[in-house]
Amino acid sequence: MGLGGLGMWEMLLIFLVVLLLFGAKRLPEIGSSLGKGIREFKGSIREIEREVQAPPPPRESVTSSSNSTDEEDEGPRTLTTAPGDVQDEDEDDT
Repeated sequence: MGLGGLGMWEMLLIFLVVLLLFGAKRLPEIGSSLGKGIREFKGSIREIEREVQAPPPPRESVTSSSNSTDEEDEGPRTLTTAPGDVQDEDEDDT
């Protein structure tokens, strides 16, 4: 058994078909571009792994200068609705 369950004859047949399709001049170009693509892919994987393993940067407090009022930020805001805005499910049945 050869590489990935392919025997010697199967690999030779695949190589001959590729050689006939692309020609002898194009094979080195294809090989080099395939190698560059694999290298770039591995580099991106390593970069992503470093980002995941690195501790997050400290959070800085950001002051918003877009508020036109002089009110201080009181934290998260909540949205409340008036009682007439919400329909009960019982009203839909009648």
